[in-house]
Amino acid sequence: MKLGKWLQQQDIDTSCHYTFAFIDEGAKREIRRKTLKAIAIPGYQVPFGSRDMPIARGWGTGGIQLTLSLIGPDEILKVIDQGSDDSVNAVNIKAFISQVTGVRLTTKVQEATLIQTRHRIPEEPLRKGQILVLQVPIPEPLRIVEPSERETRRMHAEADYSRMWLHLYENIVAYKEIMIGSRYPVFVNDRYIMDPSPIPRWDNPQLHMSEGLYLFGAGREKRIYAIPPYTDVKSIEFRDYVFRVEDFGEATCCRCGSKNTFLNEMIDDRSGKRIYSCSDTAYCSNLLDQKREGYKP
Repeated sequence: MKLGKWLQQQDIDTSCHYTFAFIDEGAKREIRRKTLKAIAIPGYQVPFGSRDMPIARGWGTGGIQLTLSLIGPDEILKVIDQGSDDSVNAVNIKAFISQVTGVRLTTKVQEATLIQTRHRIPEEPLRKGQILVLQVPIPEPLRIVEPSERETRRMHAEADYSRMWLHLYENIVAYKEIMIGSRYPVFVNDRYIMDPSPIPRWDNPQLHMSEGLYLFGAGREKRIYAIPPYTDVKSIEFRDYVFRVEDFGEATCCRCGSKNTFLNEMIDDRSGKRIYSCSDTAYCSNLLDQKREGYKP
């Protein structure tokens, strides 16, 4: 269905004076052009003209602008924040996007055509045709070793990543391993070092050869970058100090009993004991439903 025809069929209050998906059409075209460039050069940070949004910069404006520039009336949207569909940030973003687009919302990954997230990638792998948009606070992976933006641009252009390797080596000397929890840097297509946003190391392997498209938007820093489908993505590692994900030992989710998901650690108010639960609440609920139906994986 064409967008113009769809808008005519809807009962929309025109007194609000904004277009479909809030952002003006010129801004959408510019963001789409920059997104296409980012897809053409995986891992490369493309500058774009970040617009003012009804939320403060640093609270997901880059991801929201990407979502609003790509969304159509027939999309099915899922929004999560740190794995949860019901956190304050996720609920407010869903309410805003739903108000300005009228698209259908879902909590199921396989139903969604467009997913916006912060700090987590869903446990279920993306399928072909899906787009996952990540909100990014700091897009520059070299910022921890070089404060100058001009210098980091030069380092990326020349593939001069010696300072990053030295930073990782110093971690090993001091702590006997690489002490990076989230934002663990990755190599994209053996060319650019990229910041995967503040996702845990657990999620890094999902970026490699994924069937879906990953888009990263930083509104405050005015950068867009991407990982297209079937792209080679490797977490930085040494031959004798290989990359590894978080290890939860024998811990299991207190709701679904899963051992193979990223777990949040909590303290039970009644017993005072340490308990764990799945970070991805939709995946956890799906496992519970399968158990009730007698499904055995």
